[in-house]
Amino acid sequence: MVTFIPFGEKPNREGVLYVLKLLKRNKLIDDYMIVESSRVELLADRVPMDSAYIIGEHLATYGIIEKLRPQSLISVDAHTDLMHDYLDHGSWLAYSLEERKVNRAAVLAPVLMIPTTERTQLWTRRVKVFPALLRSRRIRGKWRAYRNLQTSSLEEIIAETKRYLGEEIYLTVDLDVLRPEYRIARFQHGELTLGELLDLLEAIKENFRIIAFDIAEVSDRIRRSRLGKKAFLEVFQLLAG
Repeated sequence: MVTFIPFGEKPNREGVLYVLKLLKRNKLIDDYMIVESSRVELLADRVPMDSAYIIGEHLATYGIIEKLRPQSLISVDAHTDLMHDYLDHGSWLAYSLEERKVNRAAVLAPVLMIPTTERTQLWTRRVKVFPALLRSRRIRGKWRAYRNLQTSSLEEIIAETKRYLGEEIYLTVDLDVLRPEYRIARFQHGELTLGELLDLLEAIKENFRIIAFDIAEVSDRIRRSRLGKKAFLEVFQLLAG
């Protein structure tokens, strides 16, 4: 079964319901469920124990993993979602780690690595970050590069992630990780082509046991995006196949 969660503002809700029709039209789903909620705190009681979720705002992942309680999580996302000021779509992973909804996490292919304001703290405990391109951070007064998908091989990144997380994971894929021309998400997009994303997801499938996955940040922009529809269908087929 596939669970559709039209969570968040109107563009996200409409995007999720649109891709439900898209998947049905392409005969890619038979059994599905729609779960509605205006508050993330209510999601854990409403979502079923499923293996596949299609969601709007990425905050919904917080509710799903409260239900599933995975030990480890991989997030493929243009953003780290590790801001630590208040719970929303930019901080759900930080609060999930702090509250032990998940024990360890890895974020693959992000672009934005720093807090948005000086008052915003970035959660750094029990999580590894592997940017799409070369990025650096200041550690004890010195600038050090993150291991990243530009200067390290995909095999090296996956191997280090597996050593850190173990073999069993929950996988969340935020489609804003794709470049701007795919026009799926509402805000800033990432730096991956569809081919690069599919290669990354294939490597994750081959090296981890995925207990469940979600595809996040689907907005109604996808209606008018030929590349976006193609990307969504190919990502779904790869993960659900």
